[in-house]
Amino acid sequence: MNRNWKMVGLSALLVAAFVILREHLGHVLGALPYLLLVACPLLHLFHGHGGHAHHDHSTDDRKP
Repeated sequence: MNRNWKMVGLSALLVAAFVILREHLGHVLGALPYLLLVACPLLHLFHGHGGHAHHDHSTDDRKP
């Protein structure tokens, strides 16, 4: 796809997002607390828990 068409598409999306948010800002702000409540369990579900490695430390491989 040509770079010019990408810029045209991006510009159109930005204008559409601005118009939609401008017209429906009250609805969006009213739903924001509920969106945060829904986001919390979704983050816990899809986070992957990669930083919570559970290793068995009962056997110590270090030599004195």
